[in-house]
Order: sequence, then structure tokens, then C-alpha cells
Amino acid sequence: MSENSKPLASQVCIPCSGSMPPATAEEIAQLLTHLSGWSLIQADGVSQLQKQYRFKTFRQALAFTNAVGEVAESAGHHPALLTEWGKVTVTWWTHAINGLHQNDFVMAAKTDAIAAQSVGLP
Repeated sequence: MSENSKPLASQVCIPCSGSMPPATAEEIAQLLTHLSGWSLIQADGVSQLQKQYRFKTFRQALAFTNAVGEVAESAGHHPALLTEWGKVTVTWWTHAINGLHQNDFVMAAKTDAIAAQSVGLP
């Protein structure tokens, strides 16, 4: 089975250099069909993926943030994380190319997998 035919959460981030092109609008639209609840946003002209997760307590939100941080560190691909009481906002994009790459969708799916195992999600 090729890497691209695996579920996104099972795929591995590939090292991304600044010379790699960002995902096309068509690729983004196709990859978004594999994610639930993620929004495509623009921040300072850069396409990004964003999702907010809700929790019953700050402790649960912080534990989720730390779990996402561990997976991100292992993959060498890091999101913006905003942890607040009862919620965490996760934003993925590839800094090296100032846009979205398949890695961002892989990491979004991995984030959803962490959330599915977390206590306190709706």
C-alpha cells in the first residue's frame, strides 16, 4: 500500500524544504474531504488549517495540548496551539513554504486521533 493510499492519520510527515510547492487548491479541496471540522483560513495571506477542540476543564485542554506537542515534536512539524480554559485552537501550516502541504493534513488527522482518545470532547 502506498503512503498516499493510507488514512491520513497513519501517514508520516515527509521533510519539507522551502523548494517544495504548496498544495494546489484542488489538492487542498481533496485532502479536506478526509478531515472533519477543520476550516481553511487565511492569515497574513497564508493558507492554514484550523480547528477548535472543547474540553470540560483546563487540565484536559492542557493535557491535549501536550499530547499534540509530543506528536508534533516527533514528526518535526509544529502547529500554533492556543490553550484556553475549556478549549484548544490548533492551526497547521508549513512555515517553509508559507502555505499548506500534505504534511499539514496528515498532522491534522493525527490531532483528531489524539482528540478521539481525550476525555471531555463533545
